[in-house]
Amino acid sequence: MMPERTRASPPPPSWLRHSTPAAHLAGFLDYLQAECGLSGNTRKAYGRDLGRFLTFLDRRRMPLDRLTPADIEQFVGSGRSAGLSASSVGRGLAAVRMFCRYLVVQGVLRRDVSASIEAPKKWTRLPTVMDDHSARRLIAAPMDKQDAYAARDRAILTLLYATGMRAAEVTALSVNDINTALGIVRVLGKGGKERIVPVAEQALQAVEAYVHGQRQALAGARSGSHLFISRSGRGLSREDVFRIVRKYVRRSALRGRISPHTLRHCFATQLLSRGADLRAVQEMLGHADIATTQVYTHVDAARLKAVHKRFHPRG
Repeated sequence: MMPERTRASPPPPSWLRHSTPAAHLAGFLDYLQAECGLSGNTRKAYGRDLGRFLTFLDRRRMPLDRLTPADIEQFVGSGRSAGLSASSVGRGLAAVRMFCRYLVVQGVLRRDVSASIEAPKKWTRLPTVMDDHSARRLIAAPMDKQDAYAARDRAILTLLYATGMRAAEVTALSVNDINTALGIVRVLGKGGKERIVPVAEQALQAVEAYVHGQRQALAGARSGSHLFISRSGRGLSREDVFRIVRKYVRRSALRGRISPHTLRHCFATQLLSRGADLRAVQEMLGHADIATTQVYTHVDAARLKAVHKRFHPRG
């Protein structure tokens, strides 16, 4: 039998060939939202990575419809040369791969030139964690006499540590998402997945004090149902939460790179070190893969080894 002939892809229409790379990027980001349902933060990250990719191509005067695997390999190499971590380089390559597949569908590329490019190998890095004493220092840092929004900031810090929520999940909370009677919070995680997380009494008290006090003073027509709002009455952004955490890290004189995600790491590590079930912690964190949660068991093992080495006479 004669082998079946493969039909060549038709050339793209002239209007599509002459569209600018920026227009293709804008269309791709819209595609990620409408067709793939990716979160706003993921789209922003892909937009930054692909912006860097398009700048790389522009400097070499390389049009999109003439892309080759060598061009993508050089882009990956430029990230390594610039000192980017393996995870950052890998995320950039993932964005380029999705973009290339999109360009094939749109008829800009005849084939996926990124398919043969291997992602850089990543070392498994243990997450940064604080001990319970340092976390409590951070939570206690907002002071009513020094901070105009102390009640709000204290509620945010306490909730981050008590639930392990991501910064974006905290900003997405509405007033009705916290049930003080049952001691739970309804969290809308990545991909629109909903989960229920128990909340410690101390965190509930901090949120209640904020809701019945400072939030009422800040709330306006633009506040809607957002739980945490700014001085202008609008809901806080993910970046606002990062700034709030950094502010009180400096106030507490804590060392290291501490972010909202650090409190999430502390939440998981504290639970597992006290005997919590791994599957239960996975559900509370909203991890799709239990392997992501298992990294916290390694964190605790590393802590035990450090204690053993420090105090055991044969350590």
